[in-house]
Amino acid sequence: MDRPKSAPPSTEAWLLLFALSLPWGGSFVFFRLLAGSLPALTTVWSRVALATPVLLLLLHLRGGWTRGPAWKDQARDIAVMAVLNNVVPFTLLAWGETRVTAGLASVLNATTPAFGVLVAALFGAEALSRGRLLGCALAFGGVVTLIGPSVLAGGDALGGLACLGAACSYGFAALWGRRLRGVPPLAAAAGQCLASTLLLLPVMALVDRPWALPMPDPGTWGAILGLAWVSTAFAYVIFFRIVVIAGPQNAMLVTFLTPVTGLLLGALFLGETVAPRMFAGLLLIAAGLAAIDGRLAARRLRPAR
Repeated sequence: MDRPKSAPPSTEAWLLLFALSLPWGGSFVFFRLLAGSLPALTTVWSRVALATPVLLLLLHLRGGWTRGPAWKDQARDIAVMAVLNNVVPFTLLAWGETRVTAGLASVLNATTPAFGVLVAALFGAEALSRGRLLGCALAFGGVVTLIGPSVLAGGDALGGLACLGAACSYGFAALWGRRLRGVPPLAAAAGQCLASTLLLLPVMALVDRPWALPMPDPGTWGAILGLAWVSTAFAYVIFFRIVVIAGPQNAMLVTFLTPVTGLLLGALFLGETVAPRMFAGLLLIAAGLAAIDGRLAARRLRPAR
């Protein structure tokens, strides 16, 4: 049985997609700003710990608490989702951006849908069609273009590989997230952040010893709050609004926009240089995502049919 086709996004949905690309693209800038101020685990724990009360408050105000066994029955699934969707990728990105620019990290992170397709195929959840296989090949061709010969040189290549590891973790999270269909999306987001906060606390305390760190300056506090409240809590609100009005498939179109905003914001606020190979890699990744999505090709073939 064929999947139902998603209708094209409305004007409101496109505006919200562009709006969402700003806080999610900005998260790479915040990570880069914090790279020299806080250890990676402390940065990530601060992000989820400060976002959690905001999401829980929004969930309460919207009446989104589940009145049944969903939370208890799926506590383990939410905890695993927290590891795959928050703890692992956030930590890899925070550490990776100590070695690579915000713009490069945002473009590498755009390979998430390709990893999602490969993971789903690996575990038999979805068939790997020729179009999707071509899309994955194009996307990873873009990665090779981005990293280039530096893969063998260490240094920033390790940071790039960490960012790819984050995208791979998001791919596993997309597959695991199918277990949470009985939990309202905002409840799942709040639950993930709460679980991430609790799971990270002992590890962060043991590894980073945050009480021994110097008190953050106002700029560091601003980046932490921006990462937690703007790029996490506020971004989730926009994302779920897009899901409601346009559907989850259209909501994932933000993947095309986030690397562009990440590049632009990195250049604007951090003075990062956007090399020509970054544009070439971005175009290849975008072409791969379009092939994976499949709707552009379907629209081109429709008149011929």
